[in-house]
Amino acid sequence: MIEELLINADECYQQAEQKAAEYFRTLYKLVTEKSYVTALTTDFQEWKHNHIRHPLLTFLFRRRQRPDVRGYYQYIQWLDYTGKLDDYLDRSISYLYMRDLGKSLESPEIQARVRSVVSNLKNHLTSLDDKTDFFSMAGLYRWAQKEGIESAFIWLMNKLKIVSDNIPEGMDPEHAKRKLIKIIAGVILHVNEEMADETAQEERSQRLDEAIRLGYAYGLTYPFIDDLLDAHVLSNKEKEEYSSLIRTTLVTGSVPDLGNWIGPNASLICYIHSELRDAFDYIKSHQHPETRKHFSEQAYIFFNSQEVDRVKSLSNPNYTNEELYIPIILKSSSSRLIARSVISAPEDEGFDNRTFFYGIYNQLADDFADMFDDIKDGAVTPYTYYMKYHNQRDDLINPFELYWAVIANLIHNVFHSDPKTCEVILDRAINGLKRFKVRLGTNKYNEVMDLFASGNPTFNRVIQNMVQKADDVDFFDKLLRDHIITNLKNDRLEQDDFLDRIETVRDQINGTLKIEDVPLRNDPISDAANYSLEGDGKRLRPIMTWVMGVDGYGLDGSAITPLLRSLEYMHTASLIFDDLPSQDNAAIRRGRPTLHKTYNIAIAELTALFLTQKAIEEQTSLTSFNAETVLRLIQYSVQVTEDMCKGQAMDLESKGKPLTLEQLNVMCFYKTGIAFEAALIMPAILAQAHASEQSALKKFARHAGIAFQIKDDLLDLEGDQNVLGKPAGKDADNNSSTFVSILGAEDAKKAMWDHYCLAMDTLEEVPRNTTFLKHLMNYIVNRDH
Repeated sequence: MIEELLINADECYQQAEQKAAEYFRTLYKLVTEKSYVTALTTDFQEWKHNHIRHPLLTFLFRRRQRPDVRGYYQYIQWLDYTGKLDDYLDRSISYLYMRDLGKSLESPEIQARVRSVVSNLKNHLTSLDDKTDFFSMAGLYRWAQKEGIESAFIWLMNKLKIVSDNIPEGMDPEHAKRKLIKIIAGVILHVNEEMADETAQEERSQRLDEAIRLGYAYGLTYPFIDDLLDAHVLSNKEKEEYSSLIRTTLVTGSVPDLGNWIGPNASLICYIHSELRDAFDYIKSHQHPETRKHFSEQAYIFFNSQEVDRVKSLSNPNYTNEELYIPIILKSSSSRLIARSVISAPEDEGFDNRTFFYGIYNQLADDFADMFDDIKDGAVTPYTYYMKYHNQRDDLINPFELYWAVIANLIHNVFHSDPKTCEVILDRAINGLKRFKVRLGTNKYNEVMDLFASGNPTFNRVIQNMVQKADDVDFFDKLLRDHIITNLKNDRLEQDDFLDRIETVRDQINGTLKIEDVPLRNDPISDAANYSLEGDGKRLRPIMTWVMGVDGYGLDGSAITPLLRSLEYMHTASLIFDDLPSQDNAAIRRGRPTLHKTYNIAIAELTALFLTQKAIEEQTSLTSFNAETVLRLIQYSVQVTEDMCKGQAMDLESKGKPLTLEQLNVMCFYKTGIAFEAALIMPAILAQAHASEQSALKKFARHAGIAFQIKDDLLDLEGDQNVLGKPAGKDADNNSSTFVSILGAEDAKKAMWDHYCLAMDTLEEVPRNTTFLKHLMNYIVNRDH
């Protein structure tokens, strides 16, 4: 098997270099002869009729103020209102078909496919019934449910979390996650395009499942090869050894053993090696024999061209034009050719040619947008090198001119002067300059243009006129990219705030829980209560109450402190009862011996009863609220306690007996969900919240509680005892009916995510800032203890 996958690395790279050199000579001729200027000037004269309107028409179109393009939902609504949405989506999907799928817009079949995708996407974007953001966790899971690929989604979410947790300092976890998601989406696009419309659902689900896993396997190379080698994380010796390991893998088709890695990043490299080995093996196992050699060659070309660029230094003034551009042509084309070979798509000479010529267009556009970041990092790109040496080197090609030469070549030679292709490519080029100008500001933008466009003042005036006046050149993928980046950044900030808030409030609560000794000699009850309260508890329920009460309803934090104590006393009492030999017979709780093991069963029973009474006593201390409101709260609290007792009794009765899923859901609500409900409803009662809001919170708590219990059941099966703070496997030992025993682990995970989605949907009905509750749900499904 390995012999078949061996490639002649030098030979395949030399052949690729020769092809790239030939392409570069074509572009060089276009630049030196300025022939691209005449062709594109004519193109722009025709193009501008669709994009530059008479001032009166512009005024009429802007009667409804144009929203900030970064506002995802508002911008889509504005496009629909003004009748621009169809054209907007058409040019966006057409561009993706060219760039990501390597298709020709000349084809009537592709035009029909584009129209179909546009129609479906428009229906989704303008649907009033669907309030869920498709690109939220809940939205993506709903899509996975529809496609029958929930298991792949759950697997991917877990993988993304682990990858994010293992991104070292000096690298950006959000950037890594975004790249991974982008690659996965690209592979899904390829697989979806390869499937016929009449593909059976079972086969479709299987192929999409594989696409997600293949996309992850391929996408993993970006953070853990490209970005890692670009970053200042590994030592120079580690980089050399790591590069050698990657090169050996690509040449032999087999991942070598890591051996005894010596260096400061041994644990990181050990994790990455294991993950990349699994990813590489997965790709190999799903490739057809006839595509494996092509995959290995393209992967090697991509890696080696990156390596060639990586060792360049801005301090070297002697790089030739060929040395600057040929590696870019190679890496920008091979990265997209790999995606198709990953899925073992059939050979398509047209795709290969279009993708080869198209790649440098994207790379030069990206390098232009990032030139100041690249300068700061000392990276050698055609733009940074030209900025530094253009006064010393008359022979250097202006990369901005080469960029337009690439565009002219694509339009007229690769895509045969197709009007639709011309329209879309020019749309994209002007959009890129518009975005660059907005980001830099007019003065800085003009400085850049003075440098890069000085060689063709007439043509530059044409371009800048388009940049200033042209409209309707924006693209959905850019809007979506900005939306995802914003969401990832906001999620990270919100998550950090969520975790900080939990720790801060947890510390505050811990400081108020201790029960002072009653005036009795040798009082073991207070000591036993404090022993249980001092355990390393999450304090999740009182934290929820504090956040909803203080942040949601504006209640005074000190005024509701007795309520926080009350909730934790009640919860701790329920745990003491749960742990008793007559019930779950647990020996460890919160990382310490359970109360009946430390004292005795009688003291444990009395302590639990004592804490339930202390909880009621604390509720009577809510003196900042009127008596009638406090009485309603106590009545509700008593009812909750009764329901929790019924739930525990149901649990005891069920031991050794098979339960239906409906029975388990009911029992789970009484055991777990009702406590979540109380944590939200009690502050709502104190704030005298409307009944409809309390109803929505109860609905949320029900789904959150079930999701929490399912995760508990899964952790009992799969969790680490050292992290859990209690032995795993107790449910099986006690012969308890759980979501895992009834559904199986895989379907239990699906049920958990379904309740996650239902809980997130319910938050739309709560007229408060629900950011904390959103991240609470993320914590519930992703926690490890």
